[in-house]
Amino acid sequence: MSPAVALSATPSLAVDDLLGGQRVLAAIPRSALDWVAVIRRGIPTGAVDALTRLTHLSQAELANAVGIPERTLARRKREGRLNSEESSRLLRLARVVARGEEVFANLDANIAWLKSINASLGGVTPLSLLDTDIGAEGVMDTLGRIEHGVFA
Repeated sequence: MSPAVALSATPSLAVDDLLGGQRVLAAIPRSALDWVAVIRRGIPTGAVDALTRLTHLSQAELANAVGIPERTLARRKREGRLNSEESSRLLRLARVVARGEEVFANLDANIAWLKSINASLGGVTPLSLLDTDIGAEGVMDTLGRIEHGVFA
């Protein structure tokens, strides 16, 4: 596990680990500004494979969660790199997964929660909201309420 704390305060599962670590990212971002540079360059598509492998999300679930059509994702895989917007969306998903793992202290429980209908999120699954910034903020807020024992 890398020592990076950027964008993830979890001691057990860092965002960069979810995205394949140094093997995929080449260099581990140490700050939010480092992540900006990674996003602008485009995240290697090996990060998509690493995230699907660790989370057990299907390619279709991941594509829907980040709002990238599956055909576009397949094309990007052939090209080897996501564009900056797609990279930002993938990073957003990884941040939510890392935060959920921190709250639930178990990746499998976190993924099950992300896939379950949630009344406090309007009766939809948290995963279905991650394709937008506002939706992801709502999911992060709900995770914070769960962490503090507030009904969510």
